[in-house]
Amino acid sequence: MDGVVTPHRRVSIVMKAPSLRLRIALLAFAASCAALSIVAARGTGYVYGPAPHAAGLAAPELPSDPGAARKLQAKLVAQSKQYATALDKLAPAGTYVVVDQTQNRLYIMNDDQIVRTAVCSAGSGMVLKASGSSKKWVFDTPRGVFKVRSKIPYPIWKKPDWAFVEEGKTLPKNPADRFESGTLGKYALYLEDGYMIHGTLYTRLLGRSVTHGCIRLGPEDLQAVWDAVPVGSSVYIF
Repeated sequence: MDGVVTPHRRVSIVMKAPSLRLRIALLAFAASCAALSIVAARGTGYVYGPAPHAAGLAAPELPSDPGAARKLQAKLVAQSKQYATALDKLAPAGTYVVVDQTQNRLYIMNDDQIVRTAVCSAGSGMVLKASGSSKKWVFDTPRGVFKVRSKIPYPIWKKPDWAFVEEGKTLPKNPADRFESGTLGKYALYLEDGYMIHGTLYTRLLGRSVTHGCIRLGPEDLQAVWDAVPVGSSVYIF
């Protein structure tokens, strides 16, 4: 059985290693806590810093009596099961997507099973500054929990200002000059704030962090995501 065995005198505690599904639940919980912390901190006027160093707490003494040790072990095992049940309720169910930016991998999930693993490309983290202006863009892929808002076949890309700045071109006066077909591949799954999961013309760069924030996929993997992931599905990006 996969797990972690922690021997401590006469007490051995066996706990299952958390599944990917439970780790995603922890990610969602941590993201929610971080968001609440940011909101709570706005406008308070407080300055936050490291907590003062506190003296370490001594480890509790385990009972030397075998009967008391067995009771403690039973109590800890029961608590572990309660925590596992609580985490399981937070874990996503059904079909959802997980994106690992560090490894540039996308996973199609069904409950706690990996249905498909795809090589993708996430944001480069590069900063683009407009010449003669203080305006700048940071090409990061946001982390957190998102929803698939819509799915569009043969999407048309409306080029934002940074696309022209990056190419050293002036901004077009005619709005029609912003529209470009073929760049996003055959499909696009729209998330939030202009971010998408879409195709790419540069398949040789898949596996590298080279995008302007969207998640790029090759044609076969994009087709698999299109077929498997319905509108309303959750997308976990970390």
